[in-house]
Amino acid sequence: MEIFLAELVGTALLILLGDGVVANVVLGKTKGNNSGWIVITAGWGMAVAVAVYTVGRISGAHLNPAVTLALASLGQLSWGLVPLYLGAQMVGAFLGAVLVYVSYHGHWKETEDPDSKLAVFCTAPAILNKGANLVTEAIGTAVLVFGVLAIGANAGTIQEVNLQAAFSTALNPLLVGLLVFSIGLSLGGPTGYAINPARDLGPRIAHAILPIPGKRDSDWGYSWVPVIGPLLGGVAGALLFKALGF
Repeated sequence: MEIFLAELVGTALLILLGDGVVANVVLGKTKGNNSGWIVITAGWGMAVAVAVYTVGRISGAHLNPAVTLALASLGQLSWGLVPLYLGAQMVGAFLGAVLVYVSYHGHWKETEDPDSKLAVFCTAPAILNKGANLVTEAIGTAVLVFGVLAIGANAGTIQEVNLQAAFSTALNPLLVGLLVFSIGLSLGGPTGYAINPARDLGPRIAHAILPIPGKRDSDWGYSWVPVIGPLLGGVAGALLFKALGF
């Protein structure tokens, strides 16, 4: 139960701060309106760092099904715990999105563009090509997982170090946040870089349920891309890390 609660709280905080910065940039009459992509990517990077620092000592702060599956594939996490982590991450992501909705309650009706309202909750491609979008998400998540594992393994080799604990302590969460910032700047252009199935799917469900004035559909036709792409990329990044013996 402690692990479930920690992952739930950590993922909720991640989404509150991450989707919150998107809301600040794209919704009407906010203090940060139209402040741009740099603000969004910086906000997401800091959101990851803060969330990992908050619950890392308890659960390892995966906050991302792709990270959970990557650690399980390396034998760093029992497969029996995987459903617990995934469930907590999905619930936390949904709750975090609800908190963003509440925080920006007065701004939904001040925003005319329904696509902008959807963008607060989930990603969408700049150019729709689901095959290419899937590859982009897989590459971005592979970089994320490879980088997270490398940051954690700086204390020693993969055989010697508990990677789950190592990447969530000391300065490592800050470095993970910088990694997410870097991925957003370099690889976020085509798809908005979900690189986290819970981060996209949980808030997308919230968008579908919440009484947001003037909203559009939740784009379920695209919703599988930021789920499957990161899962494939996360495992690929972990296996590459292991194969290289880092």
